[in-house]
Amino acid sequence: MALRFHWSMSSAGGKLRGAQARGALAIQSLESMLRFARHAEECEIESLLMAFGFHRPDPFNVAAALGALTTRIKFMVAMRSGVMSPTYFVQQVNTVAMLTGGRICLNIVAGHTPDEQGYYGDFLKHDERYERTDEFLRICSAFWRRDGDVNFEGHHYRVVNGKLNLHFAAPDRTAPEIYLGGSSAVAEQQAIAHADCLWRLPDTPDKLRARTLEIVEQGTEVGLLVSLIVRPTHAEAMRAAEAILEEVGQQPKRTHEEFARRSDSVAFTSTYALAAQSEWLTPYLWSGAVPYLGAPAMAIVGSPDEVADALFDFRAAGITQFLFMGWPDMEEMTNFHRDVLPLVRRREQREEARAV
Repeated sequence: MALRFHWSMSSAGGKLRGAQARGALAIQSLESMLRFARHAEECEIESLLMAFGFHRPDPFNVAAALGALTTRIKFMVAMRSGVMSPTYFVQQVNTVAMLTGGRICLNIVAGHTPDEQGYYGDFLKHDERYERTDEFLRICSAFWRRDGDVNFEGHHYRVVNGKLNLHFAAPDRTAPEIYLGGSSAVAEQQAIAHADCLWRLPDTPDKLRARTLEIVEQGTEVGLLVSLIVRPTHAEAMRAAEAILEEVGQQPKRTHEEFARRSDSVAFTSTYALAAQSEWLTPYLWSGAVPYLGAPAMAIVGSPDEVADALFDFRAAGITQFLFMGWPDMEEMTNFHRDVLPLVRRREQREEARAV
């Protein structure tokens, strides 16, 4: 299986947006996001994550706008259950598919802080949000199966004789590919039940291997949300990592300490805790930026050969997809496409030839 590569649009238009409090973040312009999307197409990135949150524009509207102005890139639209009805959600997904030739996939998340959930009128606890998400996705799947009117009676949702005239249309699928984010046991079970791939935050390949392979054996892929620092040499990559910490200063650390206290996300809080234990989890996996830029700032750091080796180390642990971030993103994306991706594809070709 060829490794698949995606990129987050969370920092489009800025270098160190993760160092700012969410409430202080400026909304990026359509022109800035379009430059990012077109650059991702040129760099052979499969899809772009359109994250969800009060400090961002609506991901469905942005995906539809960018889809009309691009040709190949897919849009991984993030969504939380509880924000809208599952019927309307399916209608939105199918509409973006119609407008973009099927270039939409989904990132289902349960939310990370009770405070922000409350902004949307959602006051369920962590595991209850996953219970609701289970019902939500069961209803969505029934609409995408197109095997008659949808009827559902659950604790959180009720649908009676549900109908949608607009169906999901893509060249190779009758339903969108679903990614589900989380590191808790309940998130893993939700992914096995409903998702094509579970997104999780990094740990060492040895620690990831056993649970990852268990999930893969049940038919769900596992991917990593991880940042990249790629430079021509190991020494240059190390200097680039150190320069990030010098640039952000100490204030962001206090911001993220406060966020960690308020979060009930197992993925986020466990990554903050991991970063507090060690700055280097492996010779290439660096947690040094996590206290300053957030949990997704766990980074693979090194030369192109070292980064490619790291990706194959994770592949040996069962990881087959990667969702990247960088500082700044467009330059890091260029480095990945120019220096790392050819190494990965050549190595895959050699392995395939040996297997024949």
